[in-house]
Amino acid sequence: MAITLAESKKFVTDDLQLGVIDEFRKSSYLFENLIFDDVASPIGGGAGWTYAYTRLHTQPTAEFRTVNNEYNPSDVEVKRYSVDLAILGGSFTIDRVLAGFGGIQSQTKLQIEQKIKAASALFNDTVINGDVGVVANAFDGLDKALIGSDTEMTPNAPIDLSTSVAVTANYVEFLDTLDEFLAGLDGKPSAIMGNTKLIAKIRACARRQGTYTLTLNQFGQNVESYNGIPLIDLGAKPNSNNPVVGIEADGTTSLYAARFGLDGFHAVSIPGQSPVKIWLPDFTSAGAVKTGECEMVTAVALKASKAAGVLRDIKVQ
Repeated sequence: MAITLAESKKFVTDDLQLGVIDEFRKSSYLFENLIFDDVASPIGGGAGWTYAYTRLHTQPTAEFRTVNNEYNPSDVEVKRYSVDLAILGGSFTIDRVLAGFGGIQSQTKLQIEQKIKAASALFNDTVINGDVGVVANAFDGLDKALIGSDTEMTPNAPIDLSTSVAVTANYVEFLDTLDEFLAGLDGKPSAIMGNTKLIAKIRACARRQGTYTLTLNQFGQNVESYNGIPLIDLGAKPNSNNPVVGIEADGTTSLYAARFGLDGFHAVSIPGQSPVKIWLPDFTSAGAVKTGECEMVTAVALKASKAAGVLRDIKVQ
């Protein structure tokens, strides 16, 4: 079954849980727009959950034939992959004495909001940079899947967008390269993703060409687009000011694009429950310091190699 975080609210009835899901949705474009395939299977011995899938590596072909002649066989190449779902989130503590001064509601709300912010940053970072060979408890992200693929594109020389003068001089070349890169995907992507500097440079290029638009989503947030494709700033890594999509020492960075869908790029979750859960501090039991927790169980899957891509060597500083 495929669900979004908005649809996952049908699994919960508690008003606070509903509010937490909406906070996750507002905190990240990925949380709001990624589809979750909630069919992960238990790992033997209760060690966790795994999701097995087939990734399409080549496109189907067709041809003409003459009478009494057969078609030339041409099979689509697929490879089998699996991903173990990862548990991410965090806990917070509140002293019960705060409840006696009427501050417990605001303190709990503050702590939950900050945990959601941290979880969103960790999720965004892992979606791009995740590597179980580096962080065993995480999941593999897009960069690892795209290295060496047909949709990893590197220009012959870095495209310089480092200054306003450089943007004016090179925006046509950059947008031509971007369009060529996007044309190599298997459909219109759901998002163009990068860091703050890169998104600002794309905005500047798109404005010069007249392909920049700005709309409001259902939460009243601005969504920038290039040719109708949302431009998404993935923000900073958790507990850091370093961008999720890093900038190299020479000032170059990368741009990621992905088509969201069960046949493209999507998230994975446990069946029959919301991917997002919250546990509030229990101030009715003994103990001075109470604990609350916020948690997700998820991973991501790339079903078709051409459903996502990365454009490298864009000079932004």
